[in-house]
Amino acid sequence: MSTQVQDALGMFVFLAVELSVLFIGISLLVGVLQRRIPPAKIEVMLGSSHGRGYLLAAGLGAITPFCSCSTIPMLKGLIRAGAGFGPTMVFLFSSPLLNPIVVVLLVATFGWALTAIYVAAAFVVSVGAGWLLHTLGFERYVRGTASCSDGCGSSVTATAPPGKYNGLWQEAWSDFVKVSPYLFIGIAIGSLIYGFMPMGLLEQYAGPENAFAIPVAAVIGVPLYIRASAVIPLAGALMVKGVGAGTVLALIIGSAGASLTELVLLRSLFTLKLLAAFVAVIFSMAMVAGYAAFLFF
Repeated sequence: MSTQVQDALGMFVFLAVELSVLFIGISLLVGVLQRRIPPAKIEVMLGSSHGRGYLLAAGLGAITPFCSCSTIPMLKGLIRAGAGFGPTMVFLFSSPLLNPIVVVLLVATFGWALTAIYVAAAFVVSVGAGWLLHTLGFERYVRGTASCSDGCGSSVTATAPPGKYNGLWQEAWSDFVKVSPYLFIGIAIGSLIYGFMPMGLLEQYAGPENAFAIPVAAVIGVPLYIRASAVIPLAGALMVKGVGAGTVLALIIGSAGASLTELVLLRSLFTLKLLAAFVAVIFSMAMVAGYAAFLFF
């Protein structure tokens, strides 16, 4: 067996075990939080358009569904309940990006410094964009109600009373089973890149000195539907092979923050102007994080 194959297999086994354990463990913690803060209470807490509502929206968005599409059912409920438009948009931006599972996977893959840049960019841009869209009156571009297929269902338990943890392990395991194909595909691709991709090629076109690779990565990432749990091990392998930290962050935020599937679902809820604003915010967030990492990491 060649050294390259051994390196790829070793990386796959290591990442598969590490990220699986982290995913299940954090899923259990998130499940506890979801039971203590049910959706009805979230809707009440986000009813304010003042500063407190924006901060709560970012914080509460972090303990909700695991992918961008699965925020749509909750978003529909918030709009129906009359929650403030600004905090609702903050929730939409932050939910797939500030999820504890994503943050823990980032720490395990990239360390605390790069994760801090990611979290700061996602939090600040989410809150700022929500406030700006409210100030500019973009709530007039909300229409109707959204629908979502079974594949995008929320993992939030709507009926479980606070303090009741029956079925917590089953839900965490079910979430892992649903995500595991994406996770292992991402790990497999990342392991192949780690074992076989020529380092010089990636350094030449997307290395730390190439600032123009950051917007390219953001543009590529936004239309893709890649779960963060899949793109993080892939991005980790790219960074090991010489891709710049800023380019990696832009790709993660672009791909995890938006997708074509999510845009189709949002189209039934937003007009084209608000939909374009949503894409612009995700792209801006990717750029902010990417260039912050480019300058300081």
